[in-house]
Amino acid sequence: MSDERIEHDEPTESEVNEMEEVEQPEPVDGRRLAMGIDLGGTNIQAGVVDEHGEVLGRSKVRTEADKGFEKVMDRVAAAARDACEDAGVKMSMIHTAGIGVPGPIDPEKGIVVEAVNLRWTNTPVVIALSDRLGVPVYADNDVNVAVYGEWRAGIGKMRPNLLGVWVGTGVGGGLILNSQMHRGAHSSAGEIGHMIIQPGAHLGSRSVEHNCSRTAIVHELLKLIRANHPSMIPSLVDGKLNKIKSKVLALAYEQGDDLVRTVIDDSADRLGMAIANVVTLLSLDMVVLGGGLVEAIGKPYVDIVRDSVRREAFPEPLRKIKVEASVLEDDAGIVGAGLMAFEEHWK
Repeated sequence: MSDERIEHDEPTESEVNEMEEVEQPEPVDGRRLAMGIDLGGTNIQAGVVDEHGEVLGRSKVRTEADKGFEKVMDRVAAAARDACEDAGVKMSMIHTAGIGVPGPIDPEKGIVVEAVNLRWTNTPVVIALSDRLGVPVYADNDVNVAVYGEWRAGIGKMRPNLLGVWVGTGVGGGLILNSQMHRGAHSSAGEIGHMIIQPGAHLGSRSVEHNCSRTAIVHELLKLIRANHPSMIPSLVDGKLNKIKSKVLALAYEQGDDLVRTVIDDSADRLGMAIANVVTLLSLDMVVLGGGLVEAIGKPYVDIVRDSVRREAFPEPLRKIKVEASVLEDDAGIVGAGLMAFEEHWK
């Protein structure tokens, strides 16, 4: 893949307005439909979503980010059409579409400010996708839309003050404050992964993401394995240590690998302490945990994070805060994107 980033001019006000001037389709069986899209660096997931957050049809394709912005948008549109086919509806029956993108978004202008794993900078994702689908499109950060999905239709349903933390390749977060998605002054609120928890450590080891992501866990395990600490990890991946994914970690954890359990438990405890700081600062009602690592390891991981949050949060009433795993799991992004599109479209 080229190191050159893809940059685009920002859409004009007239272009943004044109996206909203689309004739509205009739409801299907009394239900309005949205397309929810979860765009990742590896895969694109799309789903037809109704106003209650039910997924009526879905599809999944590879992103192929190395082929560039326009080709990725073509693949997103193709995934949307496949989801419609799976749901037994036509694209013309879709009222609106939402897309979650891995990077900060300017929701007013409909541009992706920067998506590192897609090599995008100032990309007009809203106009590009609206042109291809023929419906108004709304974009937000991928973790924001997943957290929104859990808040509207999942485990955090309508809790007025909620933090969602998604743990996978990195660590992302989203905030619901006073029953609204909180984006902050620069549309980047909730980025808990970039909070500093090890200020005295060397560069690359100071943030939550540097200590608590799956990437960080794998890095620490590899360092210890190469220092001759025993672990079943090398045998689980046939010696291909670049193949350590969440499912491999979960299998070793479940089978009682002491090294894996020590490293993962320590990272979960650190994550809980970081979350406790946010809970204390904002006096939250609930924390929802999601992402590939959380889904793979499950209850043991969530229990450690919960214990850490409750131990460190202040004052005393906050030490009873609910800390739960996502129930929508892989659907959180498409459900959240679809429901967010409904809300934005009919404001």
